[in-house]
Amino acid sequence: MKILVVGAGATGGYYGGRLAQAGRDVTFLVRERRAAQLRERGLRITGLGEDETVEPTLVTAGEIDGPYDLVILTVKATGLDAALDDLAPAVGPGTVLLPVLNGMAHLDALDARFPDAQVLGGVVRILATLTDDGDVQIMAPLAQVRTGPRSDRSTPSLDAALETLDVPGVEVQRVPDVVATMWHKWVFIVAAGAVTGLARGPVGPIVDSPGGSDFVRDVLAEVTAVAEAAGYPVPERETATSLAMLTEPGSTFTSSLYRDLVAGRATEAEHLLGDLTRRARDLGVPTPLVDLALLQMRVAEKQRA
Repeated sequence: MKILVVGAGATGGYYGGRLAQAGRDVTFLVRERRAAQLRERGLRITGLGEDETVEPTLVTAGEIDGPYDLVILTVKATGLDAALDDLAPAVGPGTVLLPVLNGMAHLDALDARFPDAQVLGGVVRILATLTDDGDVQIMAPLAQVRTGPRSDRSTPSLDAALETLDVPGVEVQRVPDVVATMWHKWVFIVAAGAVTGLARGPVGPIVDSPGGSDFVRDVLAEVTAVAEAAGYPVPERETATSLAMLTEPGSTFTSSLYRDLVAGRATEAEHLLGDLTRRARDLGVPTPLVDLALLQMRVAEKQRA
């Protein structure tokens, strides 16, 4: 199976690297700067006692010469539009597309752009980062892919794709309702982004402040109410886990939205918070705290521009 991994950051680099190590036919679609870095150093996976280098096969925009069997889309939402233009020549009628972005809006964009492809739902869990040298540094022994069709329809190409993804270092799970799985992860990400973004700090100082824990509960309640109204209620155990993580005394946890915000980088606020609040309005669910967090991020984006 011919595989194209779009992006070679922490997520794409790790999963694509593991596929390459297992002998899969993998090509990375990357920007010129990242291509030069990978050609010079190789794709290095480090951390937790590992230090392995893969010599990756690379293409840049305009160099794709035909369709691939499986395209794994690992870019952030801020780079989605450009990535769709770049990868378009790689998508044919039989292509399986596995996007692992957070949120849901990208599914509509992929369905509209590639109506003949099979667009899966997907969620990844990985704790890794890209170092200044461009290495993929693993921070915890966690690398999961949860995926499946967004309907009851299965095809031989989907079955082949799932088998191809199952390699050492990656736990692949086909879930019965992948859209619900995506919603549940989205709820946590939006809640974490709104909490740390509005309070402008990590979880520990937030819950150590008067009213902090109640604030976290109120944000989480808003977001879970949207998921329930949309038909994807979050199981109580998952809500309890999220609440425990977002109210842990002394925790240094912050969301990626918050980190991008304070660093002055482009954020995924519209893709994550904006899309959820639009759906909330359509469903008649009030989200005043998430609305306020989104406004703050929009103002920051305008100032950055």
